[in-house]
Amino acid sequence: MTDEELVVLYAKGENTAFDVLLNRYKNSIHSYIYFIVRNNDLTEDIFQETFVKAIMTIKQGRYTENGKFKAWITRIAHNLIIDYFRQERNENTVSNDDAEMDLFNNIKLCDETIEDHLVRRQVLSDVKKLVQHLPENQREVLKMRYYQDLSFKEIADLTGVSINTALGRMRYAILNMRRMAAENQMELSLK
Repeated sequence: MTDEELVVLYAKGENTAFDVLLNRYKNSIHSYIYFIVRNNDLTEDIFQETFVKAIMTIKQGRYTENGKFKAWITRIAHNLIIDYFRQERNENTVSNDDAEMDLFNNIKLCDETIEDHLVRRQVLSDVKKLVQHLPENQREVLKMRYYQDLSFKEIADLTGVSINTALGRMRYAILNMRRMAAENQMELSLK
């Protein structure tokens, strides 16, 4: 029997007619879907939805594709695949309207410009110069804290002083660096 004859029989209530159509095209439709989505579970879902949609359309008397059942069922599968990818794309899109801040105009999310890079390099160079002009005990604590990432307890143990003395030396190092930067009109902020 032709596809069209089977569709007519199925529309009249002969359920076995659709079983014949299903067996005739299930492999090609399944392969077509898998070839595009490359996921077994998703292929099964879209495959089932394709044939459910075909059943509903035929039962409602809306099937009008004479002699083109395979092309019609393939188009249903294709449209369901497009719907899936469109929905997934929309779910993975960040809307600027939903954000508290403007994501597209946030300097923190932008790549560093050449100017930013030059400013950063100049500030780091200035900081190194200031560190060199600190008294030895303050310079030692500052280097251990910021360059070696040691805790104040570790600094105190290594230098043989109390934690309060290590904290005091750090405080004076920062105050002295601020004073020297102000005296030399150095700008040490990055923004």
